[in-house]
Amino acid sequence: MEALDPARLPLARHPEPLTLQELQPVRTLRICLLGYRSHPYGGGQGVYLRYLSKALHELGHEVHVISGQPYPHLDPGVRLIPMPGMNLYETGLRSLRPRHLRSLSNVIEWLSKLSGGFAEPQAFGRRVVNYLRAHRHEYDIVHDNQSLSYGMLELQRMGVPLVTTIHHPITNDLRLALAACAWWWPRLLTRRWHSFLGMQKRVARRLRHIVTVSECSRRDIARDFGVAADSLVVVPNGVDTEVFAPCDEVGRKPLHLLATASADQPLKGLAVLLRAFAALLPAHPGLRLLVIGKPRPGGEAEKLIAALGLAPHLDFVSGIATAELVRHYREATVVVVPSLYEGFGLPAAEAMACAAPVVSSDGGALAEVVGDGGVLVPAGDVAALGGAIDALLRDPERRAALGRRARERILERFCWRRAARQMTQYYEQVLARDGNGRS
Repeated sequence: MEALDPARLPLARHPEPLTLQELQPVRTLRICLLGYRSHPYGGGQGVYLRYLSKALHELGHEVHVISGQPYPHLDPGVRLIPMPGMNLYETGLRSLRPRHLRSLSNVIEWLSKLSGGFAEPQAFGRRVVNYLRAHRHEYDIVHDNQSLSYGMLELQRMGVPLVTTIHHPITNDLRLALAACAWWWPRLLTRRWHSFLGMQKRVARRLRHIVTVSECSRRDIARDFGVAADSLVVVPNGVDTEVFAPCDEVGRKPLHLLATASADQPLKGLAVLLRAFAALLPAHPGLRLLVIGKPRPGGEAEKLIAALGLAPHLDFVSGIATAELVRHYREATVVVVPSLYEGFGLPAAEAMACAAPVVSSDGGALAEVVGDGGVLVPAGDVAALGGAIDALLRDPERRAALGRRARERILERFCWRRAARQMTQYYEQVLARDGNGRS
């Protein structure tokens, strides 16, 4: 059989609105979700676990979440099983105590951090295997959120029905991070930190059941991880459209841009936005940019801000609650998503759900998510990004119409209820195929 060329796979077919068939009752499953690191605000993995577990619970399933630090915020009906590790990126290398050395998982995590690596996923997988040896009978299916650790292969060998979500291959992050390094020493450190990719590739090729969140990610996983593209199932993320929603009582501030971007990750394209913002200032006095993210002191973002003289026009916030994030989406004149690559693009979807006018790059899966609900520009194109923002700032009627269409698009195509229904159907297929379904 001729192998599929990922580059020739069709572009995204946008999901259709919910059908009556998808609304039929489903049987109750006992589901265990895994997350090696589930920050409730920074990054998408904690958000994914929070809302997927909530939606699965609302379908009537019994859902437990096993997570390392930082722990996710979960619905009251979902049980959190803490699986603490060394958490060295919060506590530092000096937190090692003699009692930690009694665990090989702790030793692996500490030695890796000592040498500039990142072993949290590997160590988490070892801990989960130990836990599930004693508790596997409590679950019908286990769903791993991109740890891609050797422990997941051990669970397969144990006969545990396992599904894995790969949001996107971290190879894209590595390529962009290396491109941003000006000299050999940062490049060496970057390669060392991403050395866990070797494990992820080896594990992904041996997993039986993989879910991803977009057609773009499906193609990229096939290309970079060597997984057969036709074996990957696409279940798009959703948005909590009750929480992320417009509010008539909150008005949009004039000349107020908002971006959700990890300030020192080249992948997120903040440097592109900063340059576009600097070019916009002369034509729009009083223009401000709020960034949900915190620049690293002395980092590239901070240096660029100083070089462009933008500090008086910028605000940064981080670690904020969901309610505050929603308020910022509701108040923004325009929300900008400048990412060079996204496996899905949850900030764009959240902003659209709040009926915010969105200007987004077409990096990765963003074109699939934004579609006709926003303005798309080529990723990395400073002039195009600035031009699109400028056009919307000058046209309030178009902003309002775009915001309405954005909300409609999310309601039609990207809700967590739909994602939970599709995921449940896939769980049933996995259980039937592996012979582990309950009667």
